[in-house]
Amino acid sequence: MISSTIANLLSKNNKLQDIEVKGWVRTFRAKRFIALNDGSTINNIQCVVDFENTDEATLKRITTGAAVHIKGSLTESQGKGQSVEIQVKSIEILGDSDAESFPIQPKKHSFEFLRENAHLRTRTNTFSAVMRLRSSLSFAIHKYFNENGFYYMHTPIITGSDAEGAGEMFRVTNLDAKNPPLNENGEVNYKEDFFGKETNLTVSGQLEAEAYAMSLGKVYTFGPTFRAENSNTSRHLAEFWMIEPEVAFMDLAGNMDLAEDFMKSVLSYILEHNREDLEFLESRLLDEEKSKPQAERSDMSLIEKIKFVVDNNFKRVSYTEAIEILRDCKPNKKKKFKYIIDQWGADLQSEHERYLVEKHFNCPVILFDYPANIKAFYMRLNEDGKTVRAMDILFPGIGEMVGGSQREERLDVLKEKMKALDIDEEELWWYLDLRKYGTAVHSGFGLGFERLVMFATGMGNIRDVIPFPRTPQNAEF
Repeated sequence: MISSTIANLLSKNNKLQDIEVKGWVRTFRAKRFIALNDGSTINNIQCVVDFENTDEATLKRITTGAAVHIKGSLTESQGKGQSVEIQVKSIEILGDSDAESFPIQPKKHSFEFLRENAHLRTRTNTFSAVMRLRSSLSFAIHKYFNENGFYYMHTPIITGSDAEGAGEMFRVTNLDAKNPPLNENGEVNYKEDFFGKETNLTVSGQLEAEAYAMSLGKVYTFGPTFRAENSNTSRHLAEFWMIEPEVAFMDLAGNMDLAEDFMKSVLSYILEHNREDLEFLESRLLDEEKSKPQAERSDMSLIEKIKFVVDNNFKRVSYTEAIEILRDCKPNKKKKFKYIIDQWGADLQSEHERYLVEKHFNCPVILFDYPANIKAFYMRLNEDGKTVRAMDILFPGIGEMVGGSQREERLDVLKEKMKALDIDEEELWWYLDLRKYGTAVHSGFGLGFERLVMFATGMGNIRDVIPFPRTPQNAEF
């Protein structure tokens, strides 16, 4: 007999028959009723034990967290809350089970406690739902690009360039930390390092993706990136995942079209395929909202926020127009914003972005044509000489979700921008080559995957949407 998943057993198409199932005990009450879960669904299945014909030693080992192999009959449930249950014929305890020391007991645990037990936290409903949604979003991303003619490329994790110009990178070296070789200036001699030069963990795969877009046409990367930013906020990780498509012969307008269609597609996928997990997380959020002051409560439920993105056209607004709107709005005039907008050139904060989305336009917003001095060197300079063809997509509840641009394809302009920012041409000689040989208009965007998962699950801390978070002073597991 083939072992069934609980998701399959609870499906409407399943037949009442003899079955076997394996999973972990969530609860065991009255020496009779096991709530069993195997990770395939948010729902448990009830297994009814014939305790009169089960030896006492086995009954004692059926504890929360124990792994079990059950054989029995799937029957119509006699109780409320489920349509079917399993009448247990035999039960085998797999491995050891220690009820007293198992940390994830059937009670409410704080997220901080669960982070300390990240290897076990997916045994809870909240984290199993989050990780199933993370998996579905990953699949939907690959599905979208595959169906739209993109090629998936693996960009380097170890790099000699800093794509963002932030300088907050993790160094990769095999030199002796206590006694590194020095050059004639008394500085570390990286020529003797493994790669013969100073290298770091990547902050972005964009530059390498541009190279492949200029030969394959449409490519995307989806991989780990790293930022050595000493920040312990709920929005920062030292290791995170990025989705970065790059497309040749596509301008900024096409980039905005692509990003909007992409976001709607992946979020539509989870609405269709992860409804039970979304409904559970929405219920959790509604309970959480009740404890907040009225002014801090969200106007939309979790599923409403997702539908808000899927069902609305994204409003396209220039940065200049957005600044005028924000400068003249009531929260700004009454100094309710933490960061007051008083002049063109300000770098917008989450409170400004959410105001535009949730209050002024009441739909997702794409801002474009940002001031050049607050954006990266590779973004195409506009004819006005002060703005670049950049775009950010703003979502309710979270602010910026996607950042992208039309890339600077003109060699002379790119060189001037690099010189102004003191970026060494020799380090990016190959990137400049792309502007020498067959240069063309091209564009792309970046999406922090964990930020998308936060939006789709309603989780408030980025540490809770990645299996094993890496943050300052924390590399456990």
